Amino acid sequence: MFPLILLYLVLTIVRPQDYMPALVGVPVLPVVLVLAFLSWMGSRAKTFAAPQFVILPAFLLVLMISQATNGWVGGMLDQLGKFGPAVISFFILAAACTTRRHTVISMAVIVLCSLVLALHGVQQANDGVGWTGIPIGEDGRIQYVGIFNDPNDLGLLFVAAVPMAVFLGKQSGFLGKLFWFAGTLLLLYGIRLTNSRGALLAVLMMAGVYVWYRRGIVTAGILGAVGLACMKLLSSRMQELDAGEESANGRVDAWYSGLHMFMSHPLFGVGAGNFTEYNELTAHNSFVLVLAEAGFVGYVLWLAFVCYSFWMMWLVLRYRPDATAEPEAFAQWETERPLALTLFIVLCGMFTTAFFLSRSYMIVLYLILAIVVGYYVGVRQRLPGVQTTRLTQGWWRWVPAAMGSIAGLYVLVAILLRTA
Repeated sequence: MFPLILLYLVLTIVRPQDYMPALVGVPVLPVVLVLAFLSWMGSRAKTFAAPQFVILPAFLLVLMISQATNGWVGGMLDQLGKFGPAVISFFILAAACTTRRHTVISMAVIVLCSLVLALHGVQQANDGVGWTGIPIGEDGRIQYVGIFNDPNDLGLLFVAAVPMAVFLGKQSGFLGKLFWFAGTLLLLYGIRLTNSRGALLAVLMMAGVYVWYRRGIVTAGILGAVGLACMKLLSSRMQELDAGEESANGRVDAWYSGLHMFMSHPLFGVGAGNFTEYNELTAHNSFVLVLAEAGFVGYVLWLAFVCYSFWMMWLVLRYRPDATAEPEAFAQWETERPLALTLFIVLCGMFTTAFFLSRSYMIVLYLILAIVVGYYVGVRQRLPGVQTTRLTQGWWRWVPAAMGSIAGLYVLVAILLRTA
């Protein structure tokens, strides 16, 4: 099961089937996923010990219903085909990552694949075209094939891989440190080449979260202000970071349109994938996109799915057994804490980027969340004292949480429209 889902992860990111003539048109991804699913079905490693295993299929069902309620019953099967692989791969990879070793290996695979894409970007920047045959964008920003043909998508992937590379470097010997830390610099350079403002802000957010955890919020705030000033010097697009700038203004208008779509279709939204039927631009915000397309029901589920992942890593971080009374548990927690902190920072960076992108259904997002959930399930086995998360306990809290976040989006959009 684990080798097959790793192969699926590699094919999803590196995507040789999209540019190698011998593989073009061959259903490589579906075949590998089916084989991994059959292996998962026969495995004893199957687990459903987290709320996300219920929430994600429910979210898929809501996406299907959103099509039917908007007059396209056939769209239910269409959504099943589009988002179903994300659900299946989530179940498989989460089950495979319940051991610490498998979690680290999965992170290493993501970093290595990201380095391949970063090298492709460097070649694009130098030669104008990469080995895939994809040229650099007209605006000078690097891109890849398939789901990474948008520089912002590349930026999101690189952002998620940076903390993983740093963790792997810290855990390695001398040669390993050289490799992984050099890889970290390459990923940061790749983010620079994407010139994605969301990705650059995400790097700043991840650094700030780490400093906050280690040194406190005051130090993090000061260094964050310095970091933002430095990024404005490094990126021309960061210098244009203003609500009145054309690109930013278009995003705010899209958010405004998305909120109106929600108001006109509050329960199940305008239908998954239908945002651009109502607005020229996509939402440019993963939260607004779900709210507009899946309505309040889908938004509550998606928000709970995401926030449970953050909460799980925080539960591991805040758990601190007594070193005298429980020396073995304390030693185990000291081993687990750096990995939990890494995954927490990955989530912070990834969803900072996602806040400025319409990537609510992007499969890489769910594969990384699968690693987080699987790791938490495994930690609960190794450290039973870590607080458990159950959907039956406090599930209703996600309703007022969703309402509060929607109100926050309305206020944010109102302020940005006034300052544009």
